[in-house]
Amino acid sequence: MRFLLTDEQREFGRSLDALLTAADTPAVLRAWAAGDHGPGRALWGRLADAGVFALVVPEAYGGVGPLPVEAAVACVELGRHAVPGPVAETLAAGVLLAGAGGPVAEEWLPAIASGAAVVSLTLEGYGPYAPDADAADAVFTVTGDELRLAPGPGEPSASADPARRLFRPEPGGAPVAKGPAIRAAARAAGDTAAFATAALALGCGEELLRATVAYVKQRTQFGVPVGSFQAVKHRLADTLIGLEFARPLLYGAAVELASEVSRPGAGAGSAEGSPGSRAAVAAAKVTAGEAGYAAARTALQLHGAIGYTEELDLAWWLRRARPLRDAWGTPSVCRARVLAG
Repeated sequence: MRFLLTDEQREFGRSLDALLTAADTPAVLRAWAAGDHGPGRALWGRLADAGVFALVVPEAYGGVGPLPVEAAVACVELGRHAVPGPVAETLAAGVLLAGAGGPVAEEWLPAIASGAAVVSLTLEGYGPYAPDADAADAVFTVTGDELRLAPGPGEPSASADPARRLFRPEPGGAPVAKGPAIRAAARAAGDTAAFATAALALGCGEELLRATVAYVKQRTQFGVPVGSFQAVKHRLADTLIGLEFARPLLYGAAVELASEVSRPGAGAGSAEGSPGSRAAVAAAKVTAGEAGYAAARTALQLHGAIGYTEELDLAWWLRRARPLRDAWGTPSVCRARVLAG
């Protein structure tokens, strides 16, 4: 097996990196955290034009998916640039609605693929909060075998990341789909959300490490760069190893998810997922989440007091690492799933 990204996949990642570098995401983050979603929605539209959200939407609904490997490539880049908005939730909603089928899929999936719709959701077993529900065009909730469209975003709750606000959706709302297929679709959507969050965490960790390496090269103590100190080198090396160990697990999970979709008789978004694929996603999630959080701790320690300042763009990545580690499956939950698989 040639377990490497293709030239096309690498070029896709490079094109997203160029797009996001030119977008000045720190300014977009600050606006999003302040409640101004305009710049973020504009960036969302450009990402949709690049095909990001179409990666999980079947061709029958205007997408090009499901393509898990390409989705991983995209989410790593979005994590590196700390793109605001419910990225993992929108991708998971694409899988959920494809599994649900019917009028709700026909209405929302083309809008997700085109970037016209930003979607958040809650699923049983993953907590009651919908990230960025105030900025979403729809908030879906699943209870048992019922899929509902929440009547409103609900009240906000405290969040460690000011650009990733949490809401408990308003209860009620008429069911838009129901039946045994909803349960299976919700399970697949939960795996997709965990998988996408793992990729976002890996990208976040990569950027934290990159910024920290650049900083210790220019910060001096005793007349030499602090990056020349052995203790600093060891800390950075440990951080790099953690991220590099997470990368193959992420893409291994992508291959597992792709094989689930392509197996005979499996419909896009309808497969519940085998224990092996669920375990692969959980392994990627816990490893990438822990590696990203370790990168944040390293970055904060080696930046010193400047790492706490609001003016430093790095603060947005520092605040994002731990919520990404815990969202859509805490480390303990993911380890239990690995053992169960």
